[in-house]
Amino acid sequence: MSKLKRICVFCGSSDGNDNEITNAAVELGTAFVKHEIELVYGAAKIGVMGTIAQTMLDNGGKVVGIIPGFLKVKEVVYEDLTELYVTENMHERKLMMQEKSDGFITLPGGFGTLEELFEVITWQQLGLHAKPIGLLNCNGFYDELIAMLKTMVSKGFLSEENYRLLIVDATVSGLLDKMEQFKAPKKPLWLKPGRV
Repeated sequence: MSKLKRICVFCGSSDGNDNEITNAAVELGTAFVKHEIELVYGAAKIGVMGTIAQTMLDNGGKVVGIIPGFLKVKEVVYEDLTELYVTENMHERKLMMQEKSDGFITLPGGFGTLEELFEVITWQQLGLHAKPIGLLNCNGFYDELIAMLKTMVSKGFLSEENYRLLIVDATVSGLLDKMEQFKAPKKPLWLKPGRV
């Protein structure tokens, strides 16, 4: 494996109440170290974010944290990372995450996690990058979201091709394998004759 050298992980800054999610973060961090994949993430030392970072650091992995200045307080930021970048704002943070990553994985989280996922997949849809985007559906956490996306397809708001841009699996190994096999579309999928 390891065509993907750096993967950005979007996930919660809280732990939630499902231990399977914490276990998945540990498993993902362990798999990254095994395959020599560096973690790019939001630089927090708390929640699911802190769990994956700590797992990697404890096992000799490399972790790149990117955080906007207004969030950089001692209770939140993980200072002892391999690399730590402080940005002016959230937009600069997300752009840097995209630039420093070969792919993206979303674990469970809240509004911020979903916002990051949908922005990066929208950028792919618009042809701004061609990197694989994975959704780790831990313990059925994203079942309803996946159902909603299928409704968007059936109602004509999302094409089947764009729906398939999101790589979904319930297991870490399965997701990483699928992401390695990803082939980006040759052109932005929202462009159609008569629209350009």
